[in-house]
Formats: sequence, structure tokens, C-alpha cells
Amino acid sequence: QVQLVESGGGLVQAGGSLRLSCAASGRTFSRYAMGWFRQAPGKEREFAAAINWNSGNTYYADSVKGRFAISRDNAKNTAYLQMNSLKPEDTAVYYCAARSGPISETFGSGRYYGNKETYDYWGQGTQVTVSS
Repeated sequence: QVQLVESGGGLVQAGGSLRLSCAASGRTFSRYAMGWFRQAPGKEREFAAAINWNSGNTYYADSVKGRFAISRDNAKNTAYLQMNSLKPEDTAVYYCAARSGPISETFGSGRYYGNKETYDYWGQGTQVTVSS
């Protein structure tokens, strides 16, 4: 069982930066793949970024590629999402998610990194608001 707590959200002007943190409980954090999803008002929850548990490979949605960076510090049981060049359309609640074991690049594998159903545990979310 893993509990996830996000922090670091807030209000920022367009072009600014924020760094989100996801603190995980438990002693086996290094064995979990981590993901960040976001949900804007009236929209579906969508994938933003993910990092695998063993290789550290990272994956990004096209909408954030080149602007966001996901990382992890296994010694601190924490995953991060560095968000740069923020746009008003990045406004959403950002959720941290964890999966025990690896995620996959193969769509339809049951472990595809971009699917919400791939992840076993979720945080409560942190609000990010980008003003124009």
C-alpha cells in the first residue's frame, strides 16, 4: 500500500514555472513507476508525464513535451514535476499516481504509461492555475 501526497501547486503567470512534489509512504518507492495526470474543469483526466521504476525512462504528453520534466529521488521517496513556460491551458488539478512494477510503452499492454487504469494509487491532487 502506498499513500501519495502532492504539493507545490499555486497561481503563476503565463511563462512562469512551478515544481510539483509527490511524497510517497512506504519503503519500496523505488519499485513503483510514477505518473502525473491533470484534470481541467469539465474535462477528462489526462496523462502528462511518467517515469519508470527501474530504467528511469521518462514519457511525456505532446502538450507538455519540452516544457515539463519528471524526475524522482528514491532516497526521499519523492517524485517531481518541473513545469516551465506555463500556459493558461495548463490550468488543472494535477494528480500523482503510482504503479507497482514497470510501465510499458506498448499501447494495449495493460501497463501503458498513458492510461489512468495502469496506476494503482493516486494522490488527492494539487491545483495549478496559470493566469494570462
